[in-house]
Amino acid sequence: PARYFDTKTTEPISFFLSSLEELLSWQPDGNDEFNISAVPLAKRQPPLHSKRPRTLVCHDMRGGYLEDRFIQGSATRNPYVFYHWRYIDIFVYFSHHTVTIPPVYWTNAAHRNGVPVLGTFITEWTDGERLCEAFLAGGEEPYGAVSAQLARIARHYRFDGWLVNLENTLSAAAVGNLPRFLQHLTAQVHSAVPGGLVIWYDSILQSGTLKWQNELNEENRVFFDACDGLFTNYNWKEEHLERTRALAGPRNTDVYVGVDVFARGDVIGGGFDTDKSLRLIRQHGLSAAIFAPGWVYEHLGEENFLQNQNRFWALLAEYLPTHSICTLPLATSFSLGMGTSRFLAGKEEEAGPWYDLSAQEIQPLYPEHKGKLSTSCCLQDAWSGGSSLRVQGTIPAGEERVAIRLFSLQMPAPPKVFLTLLYKLEGSHPNEFTVSLELTTSDSATCHEGSVTSLPEPNGRHHPRFLPAPPPSLAKLLAACDRGSHGWTSRCYELELQGCSLRDLSVLVSRQQPGPQELPFSCLLGEVRV
Repeated sequence: PARYFDTKTTEPISFFLSSLEELLSWQPDGNDEFNISAVPLAKRQPPLHSKRPRTLVCHDMRGGYLEDRFIQGSATRNPYVFYHWRYIDIFVYFSHHTVTIPPVYWTNAAHRNGVPVLGTFITEWTDGERLCEAFLAGGEEPYGAVSAQLARIARHYRFDGWLVNLENTLSAAAVGNLPRFLQHLTAQVHSAVPGGLVIWYDSILQSGTLKWQNELNEENRVFFDACDGLFTNYNWKEEHLERTRALAGPRNTDVYVGVDVFARGDVIGGGFDTDKSLRLIRQHGLSAAIFAPGWVYEHLGEENFLQNQNRFWALLAEYLPTHSICTLPLATSFSLGMGTSRFLAGKEEEAGPWYDLSAQEIQPLYPEHKGKLSTSCCLQDAWSGGSSLRVQGTIPAGEERVAIRLFSLQMPAPPKVFLTLLYKLEGSHPNEFTVSLELTTSDSATCHEGSVTSLPEPNGRHHPRFLPAPPPSLAKLLAACDRGSHGWTSRCYELELQGCSLRDLSVLVSRQQPGPQELPFSCLLGEVRV
């Protein structure tokens, strides 16, 4: 059937529903099993519902369902990818189809990195008025059927809820039932999907008029009160934020202030000035909804996309609270789920472009310190998948080493931690520096390395002991200890800890010899396991 398979290639594809009839007649079908997410939502710290301001990303690109609809991947050259998952809390897939079911690609990649994914339920124009009239103007039965179907769809495809975006005028009868519909949908989603969410877009007033408010106020509060959050329109000024904060009360982090990266209309800042908008939003303790960050790809072009993507998110990083990994084992080859070749064990297996976000691995933090340090994706060489992580920077004069944070962790340390690292030295001074791993623990008087008699590490920084060969009982688990090849070096480490909490995993770049001048370095990280 054409809904589930591409008519040209017969490959399985992700799909949407275009009408109320299609929504109400939807039921699970053997043909759509390709569309069910295979990756459960990874645990994170702090949990999503903690009271700190959140960051929502709303992905709206050229109508949606582009190359990302091919569930088993495609040979796309220079595709759009997203990989700054540690910096965001919620991902919304947006299109103008009535029921936008997120392509399973995106759900798999987001879940692997601890980020929930919402679909979009949208109505617009006169067709939208008719559709809303049909399910909202009657009694509880029709709107109850719609909310039950939306919750069933989220549960079946294993994504995490809905953005509800009704952008048309409503009759008095329809708007009268709208809060009840939102309450019903929210309750249904919460019971169908653990941690599920329903977020309302700021468009309709309680009178039924279509009029964007750019804030939470008495005209739209009834809808905010009926669901998990409000996504405001984009044309706000600081006074809107002040009024919103006052009215939201303890639910301030459930208001997601809209920021259009394309900067359409009268906005504070978009593009590479998006940080101006975020600074104000955070000053008022509110959450942010970043709309269409694909601007870096659509507006600036595909050529330098990865550099532009890193620049865009680095500018925002100070306003984006990151979330931490809280379970072990942790293993990643840093692959973006795309590439110009496919690599296996450091060797190019197959040349040619590919794109498959389901194959994206756990993504690290991407720290940037102007001129001193940067992390970026390298497509030209990898240990496994399509890319490795390039770490570049300078060891300052008089200093012996620099640490580059890869992952923020938040969990009790097991008594013994094993680590493996695969790396390749680059640059004009490869013999002048060495690469290793560093684990930091939350500073605590109870934390000891090794036996209890050893002294606590004063700054909580631990340098795991190099293991030339794994203990025989762990040979299979630590097969990476001696499997470097094709220019890649492989290292294994162990660390014994007592009474500690893990905080950061960093890569440590050290000088071979002490020296008075600064030392530039560059290396590729091919795989890290903890």
